[in-house]
Amino acid sequence: MSETCTLCDLPTPDPPVTGEAVDGTFCCRGCLEVARTLEDVEDVDAETASEAIETGDANAVDGETAYLSVEGMHCGTCEVFVESQAVEIEGVAAGEASYPSNTVKVVYDEERTDAASIAETISGLGYRASEREQGDRDTETIQQGRLLVGGFFGMMTMVWYLLFLYPAYLGLEEFVLLDPAGPAGAYLLANVWIMATIVLGYTGFPILRGAYVSLRAGHPNMDLLVALAATTAYVYSALAFVLGQTELYFDITVVVIVVVTLGNYYESRIKRRAAAGLGELTAQQVERARRRTADGTETVSVDSLEAGEEVVVESGERVPVDGTVREGSAAVDESLVTGESLPERKEPGDAVIGGSLVTDGGFVVAVAEDATNTLDRLVDHLWSIQSSRPGVQRLADRIAAVFVPGVLVLAILAFVVHLALGSPPTAALLTGLAVLIVSCPCALGLATPLAVASGIRAALERGIVVTSGAAFERAEAADVVAFDKTGTLTTGRLTLLETPDVDPLRSAAAVEQFADHPMAQALVEAAEGPLPEVTDVETYPGRGVGGTVDGDPVLVGSLALFEEQGWAVPNAVWERAETARERGSIPAVIGRNGEAQTVAVAGDEPRPEWDGTVEALAADHRVVVITGDSERAAARFREHPDVDRVFAGVPPEAKAETVRRLGANGTVGMVGDGSNDAPALAAADLGIAMASGTELAADAADAVVTDDDLGRVPSVFSLLTGTRRRIKQNLAWAFLYNAIALPIAVSGLLNPLLAAVAMATSSLLVVGNSARSLS
Repeated sequence: MSETCTLCDLPTPDPPVTGEAVDGTFCCRGCLEVARTLEDVEDVDAETASEAIETGDANAVDGETAYLSVEGMHCGTCEVFVESQAVEIEGVAAGEASYPSNTVKVVYDEERTDAASIAETISGLGYRASEREQGDRDTETIQQGRLLVGGFFGMMTMVWYLLFLYPAYLGLEEFVLLDPAGPAGAYLLANVWIMATIVLGYTGFPILRGAYVSLRAGHPNMDLLVALAATTAYVYSALAFVLGQTELYFDITVVVIVVVTLGNYYESRIKRRAAAGLGELTAQQVERARRRTADGTETVSVDSLEAGEEVVVESGERVPVDGTVREGSAAVDESLVTGESLPERKEPGDAVIGGSLVTDGGFVVAVAEDATNTLDRLVDHLWSIQSSRPGVQRLADRIAAVFVPGVLVLAILAFVVHLALGSPPTAALLTGLAVLIVSCPCALGLATPLAVASGIRAALERGIVVTSGAAFERAEAADVVAFDKTGTLTTGRLTLLETPDVDPLRSAAAVEQFADHPMAQALVEAAEGPLPEVTDVETYPGRGVGGTVDGDPVLVGSLALFEEQGWAVPNAVWERAETARERGSIPAVIGRNGEAQTVAVAGDEPRPEWDGTVEALAADHRVVVITGDSERAAARFREHPDVDRVFAGVPPEAKAETVRRLGANGTVGMVGDGSNDAPALAAADLGIAMASGTELAADAADAVVTDDDLGRVPSVFSLLTGTRRRIKQNLAWAFLYNAIALPIAVSGLLNPLLAAVAMATSSLLVVGNSARSLS
């Protein structure tokens, strides 16, 4: 049984990587160096590291895994409730609910149940569950429908109040167009009752459900307070209408429901964008494999593979599971799962990573003992991080456990005290109602979403898409900014750094156009004009390609290929190729007529703006680089005076753990682009993805630079910090309003109508402050 890495929990080689003065065993030099450097930051033993990287109980259970989209989770209370009910379903072995991503992850026995049945059962709890992709579309459509219906009938209700009812209630005789006590008034009030019922019952259904769930789970939330204010005003008004009274407060019900629904709709859109799914990696997962048998090969499910079995992988295919090369040789692109920018040649005995792409050649892989796929681990790892992060939660929900009971007690005390002091029951009831209405958290609920909306609009004008409202909370406190190297600080693609003379280049490009290696593409792109004709093309998987050009044999590839073919290699060419390799670049030796002529050198070049970006950020943050590339490839970044640390050779799982360790005593921002960066982006307090990267990186990040300009990254921090200040201003006003309005309402000096006006005024002030231009 092999040991596992203390840092990232991956299997270690035999013998494992160890170092002096560093406790533990490691899978690679990158993990060792991270542990050595950050040992004083956080003492993480093997068990703790494993718990940090695994995705919880759902990963510890065997079975089929499904991710269900659940519409209607409003807070952590819903998360706990749905999760507890999911594990009660027959056939479900484990479940984890995530309020921030509106998702439930379930592990189930496919012989006893299926994803559709589980979704149907969860929907029976009052939510709407379905498989993720369809569920996201349905959820947005339903929310839009609720908002449109509420907006239409709410507008009609308020128009009738403004034209006919408010003038009568306020005694403005010259503006009274209709007597509420007459037959026409009764007809109008009946219509208002019907429209308010539609708004409360249809548009307000998610709020009422959230209130019910909070009561059932024993955790009162702001939905409960909103529902109490809306339903109390509705029930009072309905009874008053039946008893023949004309001063009704259906308008309060309508305003409260529509305003809060609008805030919730905006919040849900941010949540969908913040964790839009496990998209690209899920699509890249390999589900089928060609298993070698005595009679040839057979196509089987990856889940059915067992340790020691052999699978055949050809050029252009992804390795289905982790394993060891048994036969053959090929160049393998591991960038999706490791971040290593350069393809690596794999020979018999070499380990290969499930999910890596064979770019040139083919081999037979012996399945590793655990038969896992690194892509599967990344998907689960990302889920674990995203489901545990706080997401876009209103501050109101965080204090609901104190605020909601407090307001309820105040409302009841106001009713009882005024009744005891001799007030009529109706007046005492209206005082209690006024307390509920004036405390209704409309301004509190709008304080963050509206400020965030203003920040998002300003960000779009600067080529930045903010995908998570949580970004505005974290940017201000960022102490460390960590950069991925490949595709972030660099262009992410091979380009020729040293170009040979025209004739050798054109000859090399002519034969390389028949190869799949990334170096071939770089050579072909560098050659200008039509290429010479080639005959007798022969490829050497993982080593190079040869052919006949203008009657002469041409060979392009590694030094090993030239030795193998018996071609002469002058010392100058040999030294130039070795020097390029030591710098972390890829040398391609070009030869003609049996002798090496020159060397083409390709590499992943730094972005032109990387130096200025690092310099700008270093003024307020510590800058570090975390990369899956080798020490040689990262050397130029280590030499930069504004780069505090460089961690090279770090696998994806360890990238996320490195970010956690960096953040043990502070706040960390992470800038990356690839799927292998997604767990680290999600683990960071603030994740920033480049637009040139993968969909998964964008889903995991809190902000995306849309024009792929690294120089925009400093603007992300300044913009988010400014928006955070605006949020604080809005919240300060919302709390100040409650501090002033609640005592007045308790004293009986506010009737429900004036309480509604005060509530609306508070909300308008928040709206106005949010609409101001960000400097």
